Amino acid sequence: MLIHMKANPGGQIDTNAVIGRSAVIELLWDTLEQQSIIKTAERRIGKTTIAKKMLAEPRPGWRPVLQDLEQYHSAMDFAMSVYREVHQFLSNRGKATRLAKALVQSIGGVEVGGVFKMPEMASAQWKDVLRTTISDLMNERSEGDDRLVFLWDEMPFMLANIRDREGAPTAMEVLDVLRALRQDHPGLRMVITGSIGLHHVLGSLKKANYANASVNDMLEIEVLPLESSDAVSLAMLLLEGEALVCAESANVAEVIAHESDCFPFYIHHIVKGLKIAGGTVDSHRVREMVKHQLTDEKDPWELYHYRERIPIYYGDDAKTVLLILDDLAVRSESMSVADLLGALKNVSGFDDREALLSLLKLLVQDHYLSRDSNGAYQFRFPLIKRWWKINRSL
Repeated sequence: MLIHMKANPGGQIDTNAVIGRSAVIELLWDTLEQQSIIKTAERRIGKTTIAKKMLAEPRPGWRPVLQDLEQYHSAMDFAMSVYREVHQFLSNRGKATRLAKALVQSIGGVEVGGVFKMPEMASAQWKDVLRTTISDLMNERSEGDDRLVFLWDEMPFMLANIRDREGAPTAMEVLDVLRALRQDHPGLRMVITGSIGLHHVLGSLKKANYANASVNDMLEIEVLPLESSDAVSLAMLLLEGEALVCAESANVAEVIAHESDCFPFYIHHIVKGLKIAGGTVDSHRVREMVKHQLTDEKDPWELYHYRERIPIYYGDDAKTVLLILDDLAVRSESMSVADLLGALKNVSGFDDREALLSLLKLLVQDHYLSRDSNGAYQFRFPLIKRWWKINRSL
């Protein structure tokens, strides 16, 4: 039972306080019966919270392992992290990573406090460690045993780290080895998520002549903002938990849900801001609070991320992307490709339709834009459009 929920913007959300994610979690478990998953979403929408909910309340027959891969910068770091989790999983069941442990020891791994330390000279054998570890995992499984599923957060970030430290070919090999393992072991399951879009990492690898379809056997599932009714319920619970005095609390909760685009992170921020400000809360105060948050130079909602990631994601095309977003931000209607191309040509001389189509596809994948049934484009989230206009002084 949810009692006295407190606003916790950016903090760890208690798994008992997760609202409106039952359907997507059920979809994830249902899909894992058949195949592995790439879980996509805009940042701060709750990808990691969903993973932690799956970890805390697994479906019977499954044993999820959640790993944050951002900390790993080499392929061997990754392989050994998988080894440690599999070793722990099997040990808890009276089994062992026999082949993998023997391999790690044979290449100079030294066990210190139950953790293997690998010599630098062994780094080239990461593929053997990873393959042997997964073989142990799958071969030691008996009928009726729980199935291990890897929930890998920040996988794209790790791949970028490996690319930058060990080179694009090694990052390519990580993807290829994982795909081969999924093919060789039909029961192996993994869920990949990350704040850096996997498509950007794959794009950078393609520039280094990597053309393999390394993830085409995985199903992509997008995590959306909360349904409006769930967003209202979350707002109501937070208002009650913070003991805020509201004039027409149901209406206030609806306004909070609308102003936040139903993002849980922003709902928590709004309620926390109202709590700090004190006094009686009404719809007007909610809207004023959001205006203040959107113009606060301290950027409490971390919205500047939408601007600062553009040069990283788009490189030499960053200026064109800014022009596209600037133009769409001041329009009340969606824009066709022809209209966008004409607008770009007028202000910058840009006149490459194929390049524009490629950029628009990426902007949709990065959740800046959405495309309507007529093929026209607009900002996907009204809140981000609103902030963009303010930030860009449009």
